[in-house]
Amino acid sequence: MASESLPRVAFVLLCLAVAAGFFVFPTYPNYDSYYSLLWGREVLDGTRPFFEGFRVPTQHPLAIAVGALLSLFGDVGDRIWIALIFLAFLGLVWGLYRLGRLAFTPVVGLIAAALLVTRFDFAFLAARGYIDVPYLALVVWAAALEAARPRRGTAVLVVLALAGLLRPEAWLLAALYWLWMAIGASWGARVRFAALAAIGPVVWCLVDLAVTGDPLFSLLYTSGSAEDLGRQRTLSEIPSAMPYFLSSLVKPPVFLGALAGIVIAALMTPRRMVMPFVLLLCGLGTFVLIGLAGLSVIERYLIVAALALLVFAAVTLGGFTMLVPGSRGRRAWMAGAVLLVALGAAYTLARVNLDRFRSELTFRGNAHAALEAALAGPEVARGLRCGPLTLPNHKLVPDARWILDLEADQVFARADVGDPDPEVERVDNGMGARADRGVAVYVTSRFALFKHALTDKADSALVEVPGPGWRRATVTRYYAAYVRC
Repeated sequence: MASESLPRVAFVLLCLAVAAGFFVFPTYPNYDSYYSLLWGREVLDGTRPFFEGFRVPTQHPLAIAVGALLSLFGDVGDRIWIALIFLAFLGLVWGLYRLGRLAFTPVVGLIAAALLVTRFDFAFLAARGYIDVPYLALVVWAAALEAARPRRGTAVLVVLALAGLLRPEAWLLAALYWLWMAIGASWGARVRFAALAAIGPVVWCLVDLAVTGDPLFSLLYTSGSAEDLGRQRTLSEIPSAMPYFLSSLVKPPVFLGALAGIVIAALMTPRRMVMPFVLLLCGLGTFVLIGLAGLSVIERYLIVAALALLVFAAVTLGGFTMLVPGSRGRRAWMAGAVLLVALGAAYTLARVNLDRFRSELTFRGNAHAALEAALAGPEVARGLRCGPLTLPNHKLVPDARWILDLEADQVFARADVGDPDPEVERVDNGMGARADRGVAVYVTSRFALFKHALTDKADSALVEVPGPGWRRATVTRYYAAYVRC
């Protein structure tokens, strides 16, 4: 059995590695997260957040609150956001270890945490500042708290309420947990637990009502965006999408190991597997409901189920610790586990491209610096006094707004055929609707072109063609700024 000090030492080393990565690869928030920062800044400025617009993401109340706090730190608020997401990632790793340890053994927990760290997609989500990471950490810790003391009640519901302010899938988790706690409870306790379980949806609806006048705005808007972006799936497509997405998230060897781990746990320790198995079922159930509601169906929305699969894969590799020490079965299982680890490592080394991850992370930092440089300088400042800032499509809009501290009606995408500001004169000369004056940014690097310009098949490539009369003001590695007054 693993000593109590080994997980702590491993966790400290992981913390040091994450801290080093934060400085070696300076990344910035993704599209959705930048909007949370912008909305938080708007709240602090006393203005109404702008939830509607061309491919604007869905709002998340807790993320907006954090964005408001970080806006107090000025330009470095976006980097502090990344630091907080990294802290959430570390909390997620420790929470998964604790869940595996409580449900099975310390070795199983340690292996589950190791599998999480080596699924680079999860760490990449943290490096991009996705709110999915703190959401996952909260859900896993809620499961770990319940595993440590069944029917814990208030603490679990509070954690799920916070999760429900980041992603609406947690509303279902809170509702299911309320049903569990309501069994045999007094009516007073049921009402108190119901109030905690309702925090997520009530706050979410109140924010929507205050900003848009429609308490169901987020649900209806997200459904429409999913249809526009082609992310919806029919009911018949959802079952086939689940194993494909899960295998993609945890990788095929781990996925197969997890299926074996479910069988092993069910045969050996059915009571111990309850909490991870409930987490798996909830992850699958919320994914199905998302699809039925007409919302986006993407693999990221199966990551709760994927985390549960990591625990069961760890059972396949470390379940021998549940057998009697020194027994023949335990020794045979250990030998088999070593062989599986070796085969899995060989599979990973043959397919993983660490240089691709390095290039992606380096690009995130360099591209942000290049955009800042392209938007700097007196000519761009003069151009912004003449008209709005336009960009190829929606991808760079929040980044530019954050860098220049611009309002929503001062920046728009040339791919947008609508006009967010009727007072801004725009012309259509066959190259997409655009402003006839101001500043226009174009992507100049082939690598960045498919990241920040030609990202949607519905967008015309002509949004990357400067119109007549525009003069190039600044050029950087990835972008060029044109001005016309």
